[in-house]
Amino acid sequence: MGLKTQTWNMMGAKLMLALILLSWASSVSCFVSYDRKAILINGKRRILISGSIHYPRSTPEMWPDLIWKAKQGGLDVIQTYVFWNGHEPSPGKYYFEDRYDLVRFVKLVQQAGLYVHLRIGPYICAEWNFGGFPVWLKYVPGISFRTDNKPFEDAMQRFTYKIVNLMKAERLFQTQGGPIILSQIENEYGPIEWEIGAPGKAYSQWAANMAVGLGTGVPWVMCKHEDAPDSVIDTCNGYYCENFKPKSIYKPKMWTENWTGWYIEFGGAVPYRPAEDVAFSVARFIQNGGSFINYYMYHGGTNFGRTAGGPFIATSYDFDAPLDEFGLLREPKWSHLRDLHKAIKQSEWALVSADPQVQWLGSNQEAHVFKAGSGCAAFLANYDTKYSVRVKFRNGQYDLPAWSISILPDCKTAVYNTARVGVPISQIKMVPIGGFSWQSYIEEPVSAFGDGTFTKDGLLEQISLTWDTTDYLWYTTDITISPNEAFLWSGQYPVLTIMSAGHAMHVFVNGELAGSAYGSLKDPRITYSEKVKLRAGINKLSILSVAVGLPNVGLHFETWNTGVLGPVTLKGLNSRTWDMSKWKWSYKVGLKGEALNLHTQSGSSPVEWLEGSKLVQRQPLTWYKATFDAPPGHAPLALDMNSVGKGQIWINGRSIGRHWPAYTARGNCGTCSYAGTFNEYKCRKNCGQPSQRWYHLPRSWLKPTGNQLVIFEEWGGNPNQIFLVRVSRT
Repeated sequence: MGLKTQTWNMMGAKLMLALILLSWASSVSCFVSYDRKAILINGKRRILISGSIHYPRSTPEMWPDLIWKAKQGGLDVIQTYVFWNGHEPSPGKYYFEDRYDLVRFVKLVQQAGLYVHLRIGPYICAEWNFGGFPVWLKYVPGISFRTDNKPFEDAMQRFTYKIVNLMKAERLFQTQGGPIILSQIENEYGPIEWEIGAPGKAYSQWAANMAVGLGTGVPWVMCKHEDAPDSVIDTCNGYYCENFKPKSIYKPKMWTENWTGWYIEFGGAVPYRPAEDVAFSVARFIQNGGSFINYYMYHGGTNFGRTAGGPFIATSYDFDAPLDEFGLLREPKWSHLRDLHKAIKQSEWALVSADPQVQWLGSNQEAHVFKAGSGCAAFLANYDTKYSVRVKFRNGQYDLPAWSISILPDCKTAVYNTARVGVPISQIKMVPIGGFSWQSYIEEPVSAFGDGTFTKDGLLEQISLTWDTTDYLWYTTDITISPNEAFLWSGQYPVLTIMSAGHAMHVFVNGELAGSAYGSLKDPRITYSEKVKLRAGINKLSILSVAVGLPNVGLHFETWNTGVLGPVTLKGLNSRTWDMSKWKWSYKVGLKGEALNLHTQSGSSPVEWLEGSKLVQRQPLTWYKATFDAPPGHAPLALDMNSVGKGQIWINGRSIGRHWPAYTARGNCGTCSYAGTFNEYKCRKNCGQPSQRWYHLPRSWLKPTGNQLVIFEEWGGNPNQIFLVRVSRT
């Protein structure tokens, strides 16, 4: 071997050693652990401020701005669920594109210098259709959701492996130099385990072992699960979590969901939560030893398509979050929480180094003091819901408004108070910028007969036939009336009664609408009971059963039913009452307009649409189509749907979601004080008005010219009063 060869070998060996050392140094410098005080990142305890942003509830074009605003708002972490039904719409067929491009979303968070908490679930609740489960899972033989059931565990494990391996392949866990510092398995399982008993406990132990065994190098959490297995961290969800304590004394006190508001339901008043109370809840949690807090939601976004669950959850998932549905700053909430985060960060070293010493300052006032070495931070609290007080602390006096906490990062200077808001309220402003020139197409009830129709004895459950590919299922049967029936000359028409498991239905007799019925989030079941005009001979009864999102929460909700399950009766005949439940019924999945793809350019072009003086208005089951050019600028856009009833909206073939402005908000919308314990019924607005009037129209879904807007209207309305509006906050 020559000298030159030896030299190159030595240089190669040194280079290899250097690379190994560099790799080792990199690996040991990127790790996540925890102790009783906090999450440790690379050996350093951190107070972590997090916010939920769900990638499918916005568009990829919105993600960078949302993440940037979250960082400017003082967040360290972005938290998101992983949406199983979006990623695996059919068994083994995966989708990670467009709004479901999870890798792109996580990498954007990383580029912004933030961490990620990935809540894999894969059950997520989240007011999302079927709680995030794909509908095909319901029909796996022998399956039982969220319990010690092998078919369910096998499917859940396959999907969890898929997500973890995808993240590993992209080197996105913190141990690989990526941003993911925490993961979650299952979701709010505590109440379910309590009801199920031993099988539930066995399942949660299996789920924890499965997750930890994946070797991600980051901690796993189970939220709202007091009896979570010891291998994971149990965490708190709710409006307040100051008294929460983890199951083990060596685990940190973490709050995975601080609800910034509440979801909107069709037919319900719109909840909102004052910024002062959100800030108060965070400060109270931190002063009691909390070290991780996540806002659910920081940006709620939109339930595009048919993704809203519930049922009866609105298309808007605004959640009164610091960033509103359109991505605009909701003031004063955004700025008030940003300033809170600054004050907490100024106190961070003392908070993670010492336990609080509690001093009473009055009957409803106390101080939490963190002293570590030469550092000191204090939280001065006034729990009185009515009166401001002046308290003495050390050598100073401090004024504390009712239901507030002041933060003193040096135990001397109050830099922040949760009840003192220095930013004015931003009101959302919807400015109409144009109407539309409409064309119409009538969806006739007789479309229930024809291609795709089949007949069965008795009434069938809806989702077992539709597999949730559509909201709509037709039930049809013939009613033969003898000419001898007394009601034909008395005018006392018989009463048709239809009982349904939900969620809405439209009843047609001989092609004419006889009436509609619908349920609510609290009780999706419905009963239609009205006199119907029947004639001698054969009468056609057609029932259009309408789903409004599948259940997303509850014990074994895979067993819950939808659709007309009966009984269906006709009362007031010569032979008294007929029970038609076991008659022969014809079924047709979906609408004729859906089969024709009227929501797309190619599907709507061959159809003969009516326009001008022939435009159909205020008639049920009507499709509307309009073409428009995109307005200039970059401001968010929405549709004002106040003049129509219920249905669905598409733009350029993409589904905006369900609209239902005719379902006006019920409830109490009185005055609201920030002081005192909050719940979702305390502060509400929009009573007597539509629960949701405006529907987000993403800018990125528009073309410069020739955009096609399609609306299916179930109830009937005036399309000429639908307006495109520009959204801003003033």
